[in-house]
Amino acid sequence: MIDTHVHLWRIGANGHSWPTPDLTAIHRDFLMDHWRALPGATAVDGVVLVQSQPDARDTDWLLAIAAQEPQVLAVTGWADVDAPDAVGTVERLARAPKLRALRPMVQDLAADWYDEPARDPVWEAMAHAGLVLEALVRPRHLASLARLAARHPALTIVIDHGAKPVLDDLAAWQAEMAALAALPQVRCKLSGLLTERRPADPPEAIAPAAAALVALFAPERLMWGSDWPVLALAGDYAGWQAQARALVPAEHHAAVFDATARATYGIAA
Repeated sequence: MIDTHVHLWRIGANGHSWPTPDLTAIHRDFLMDHWRALPGATAVDGVVLVQSQPDARDTDWLLAIAAQEPQVLAVTGWADVDAPDAVGTVERLARAPKLRALRPMVQDLAADWYDEPARDPVWEAMAHAGLVLEALVRPRHLASLARLAARHPALTIVIDHGAKPVLDDLAAWQAEMAALAALPQVRCKLSGLLTERRPADPPEAIAPAAAALVALFAPERLMWGSDWPVLALAGDYAGWQAQARALVPAEHHAAVFDATARATYGIAA
C-alpha cells in the first residue's frame, strides 16, 4: 500500500506559514517518525510527500528528507510558476531523484487561474521532464483545469482531494469531474474528503462523492491518500484507511492502493 498524500512540517521553519495557531490539533511539528507511529502506518509500504508551503525552502527540505528516508517514495514539490526563471526551476527540480510532481496552491486563487497563457511554457517544461502537475483546486477551478489539460495532452494531471466538493451539492461538480475524467492523462486522489464535511455530519457523508470518484477514475486513475496530518482535523489514520478500503470495490484495491500510484509517480515495484 502507498499513501500518496502525506505532509510534513516544522512550525516556524522551511517557509512555514500554515497551519496557523488557531488550528490547535495540527499546529505542531509533524515528521516521518510521527507518521510511522500512527496506527495503520505499518500497513503502508511508503509515502508520497506533498508540499504544504508555497515556498522553495519547503520543497528543498522535503527532498532532503526523501534522500535519507527509504519510505519516502516520491515528492510533490512547489515552484513559483510565475517567476521569470520558472522553466529553469522546473528543469532543475526535475533532476532531483525523488521529485515527481509540482503543486501550485490554486485552491484560494481565481477560478480561471489555469487559463493564463504566460504559464504554458512551464506546463510544457513539466511534461517534457516527465513531472506531474498536482491540482490543489476547488470545484470552481475545474473548467479552467480541463482547458489546460486539453491544451497540454502530454502533461499528467492529478486532482487532489477530489477537488474538494461541496458534499451536499454534487451535481455540477460531478459533471465537471466527468469532463476531466474523459481526458486520459487526468488522475485523481481519493483523499481529503473527510475535512470537507460539516462538523455535525458523520464520516458516511462522503460516500456519494467517493462513489462518483470510483466510478469516474477507478481503477487505473484513482489513488488513495491520507492527507495526514490535516486528516487529524476530521478523523484518524487507521479509520480513514479502513473507510477508504470499504468505499473502493475489492477488485480495485490493488490499483487504487498501490499500482496507480506507482505508475503515476514512476515508483518501482
